[in-house]
Amino acid sequence: MQAINTDNIIKKIRLRLLPFLALCLIASYLDRVNIGFAALSMNKDLGLSPIIFGFGSGVFFFTYAIFEVPSNYLFERIGARIWFARIMLSWGLVSGLMAFAWNSESFLILRLLLGLAEAGFVPGVVLYLTYWMPHAYRAVALSGFMLAIPVSSIIGAPISGYIMSACDGLWGLKAWQWLFLIEAIPSIVLGVIAYIYLTDRPKGAQWLTHEEINWIESQIDKENSQFATVQKPSFVMTLFNKEVWNFSLIYFGVVLTLYGLVFWLPQIVHDFGYGPIGIGFLTATPYAIGAIAMVAWSRHVDQNRNHVAHAIVTSLLAGLGLASCAFLNSSFATICALSLSAIGTFSMFPIFWTLATSMIAPARAAGAIAMINSIAALAGFLGPYLVGWVKDATGSFHYALPLLGLGPVMSVALLMTLRAKKLDHQKTV
Repeated sequence: MQAINTDNIIKKIRLRLLPFLALCLIASYLDRVNIGFAALSMNKDLGLSPIIFGFGSGVFFFTYAIFEVPSNYLFERIGARIWFARIMLSWGLVSGLMAFAWNSESFLILRLLLGLAEAGFVPGVVLYLTYWMPHAYRAVALSGFMLAIPVSSIIGAPISGYIMSACDGLWGLKAWQWLFLIEAIPSIVLGVIAYIYLTDRPKGAQWLTHEEINWIESQIDKENSQFATVQKPSFVMTLFNKEVWNFSLIYFGVVLTLYGLVFWLPQIVHDFGYGPIGIGFLTATPYAIGAIAMVAWSRHVDQNRNHVAHAIVTSLLAGLGLASCAFLNSSFATICALSLSAIGTFSMFPIFWTLATSMIAPARAAGAIAMINSIAALAGFLGPYLVGWVKDATGSFHYALPLLGLGPVMSVALLMTLRAKKLDHQKTV
């Protein structure tokens, strides 16, 4: 009997699933954060103050957080094809409707609806990949998916800047209205494709041989057998699980830096005196550097393990880059500092989820993964709101960025309380 080439199986799965899922995340992330560019003219048209814009940027995460856990439970029962298609179609439609906001109230309502529509996609993909990827290959797989976060800004920032520069007044619509309408289209198209293209579980994959399917399922079953038999917990049990909260707060600290920046970075660059095109390219710079670091660091972690130590180092870099902004006044130095923060922030994402999913019993995975992402997602409200509050109070972004740096410092403190041996080898959740 011919030996199975396991590396070829993993490569086949990566090529089949990760590019498409990453495209979906790019579309999702772009629809979520493009208000950062829209704000360059939308805020004046709708009468939004900095604090109201910051609140509206973050209020998305209220409904997003509330519906994360129910969404993941439904995903587990309904399957990836139908549920991912539903999520993408609904968020694309709501994102397009953002073009027709007419005041602060309608803006806030549509942001709440967008959070409801998008809830469950990221934790759903994290759970979905645990069906396909053994633990030893998971960091690289997750980095391939989450690479879409910085890539969405690398691609989206210049495109958004161009739309804001070129489309104002076209067919009677403002540039920010065109931004929402144009950037909603990919989500809707990908939603239709998801229903046709995705496979719910390995056993239904016609693009794998019978031997390849058996190998994947045997590897996953072998890893799952290391857990004691655990009953599927209720929502209340998951909500009050100490380890789930510990992971949630670790992730919260890093997410705080991401969303505090992503909604405001175009306006921060704008204050240095750049126009829409320049804003687009300068905004993309930290994300490009962060994307390269994410891939390289994930490969290193998969080869060398010790996820806790790497998580600590990346969190420290995220905080250090933001803290240094308190002492910088030039655009070049600020972009360099934010690039350092991006290296830490984006590298932390796949390391964190590889660590967390390796410690969660399969029976608890759907609820626990969603709960972690849900609680951490509230940082998506706090980060933009803090920046808006500081901007309103001081008239400057100068002191807001170091304040965001407190998030990864909290993550480091929590990670330091965990023993590396326990995290790498014990299954405690």
